[in-house]
Amino acid sequence: MSESDAPAGPGHGGTGHRARLRQRLADGGPDALLDHELIEYLLALAIPRRDTKPLAKALLHRFGGIGGVLTADWRALAREPGMGDTSVAAIKIAQAAALRLLKAKVVEQPVLSNWDALLDYLRADMAFLTVERVRVLHLNSRNMLIRDEHMGDGSVDEAAIYTREVIKRAIDLGATSLILVHNHPSGAPEPSQQDIAVTRQIVDAGKRLNIVVHDHIIIGSQGHSSFRALGLM
Repeated sequence: MSESDAPAGPGHGGTGHRARLRQRLADGGPDALLDHELIEYLLALAIPRRDTKPLAKALLHRFGGIGGVLTADWRALAREPGMGDTSVAAIKIAQAAALRLLKAKVVEQPVLSNWDALLDYLRADMAFLTVERVRVLHLNSRNMLIRDEHMGDGSVDEAAIYTREVIKRAIDLGATSLILVHNHPSGAPEPSQQDIAVTRQIVDAGKRLNIVVHDHIIIGSQGHSSFRALGLM
């Protein structure tokens, strides 16, 4: 039996309840619905004959909020009771659409003059990841984004970033500058001594080849850190 064919639970008044949610959304926009109602309605599109409120609340509890639900790994979502491929796909397509919208704002103008849009995009994509991820934003001479590149994942608290690979890739892409980014799954965005040391190595290597490192940004669920703002580069 597929998710969409599952029978409705006892006492499930899905049609009327969902109609009321839909009307509130139509009248009041996104802020008219609570987090669990947004996830509930999203799941209802994939599982129309089930009461999805308990599942929505369980997911929010399990992943620590709506950001954690949307950014959770496909396999982690699929392991949750009541979740199948159709409902996981509904969650991930919502995340993909949100990221596409946020990224569009980043690529429309020079990154350095559009810093808030960049941070919004990075937070949405990385703040709730459960592994440490390294990415490099490659920019041209006008500081427009050439490539947003995923350079690798690590364990819960460590990801490898190699100076030679970063600089070689920048040369291959014809980038004149770059921004380093990684996340801290712990939620705290403060840089470690290793973060500082590796950043300085990349900055020094870039200088010899006229590749500017504008910043290193650390993203966490509790906020972000900028090496430039902290005076670390």
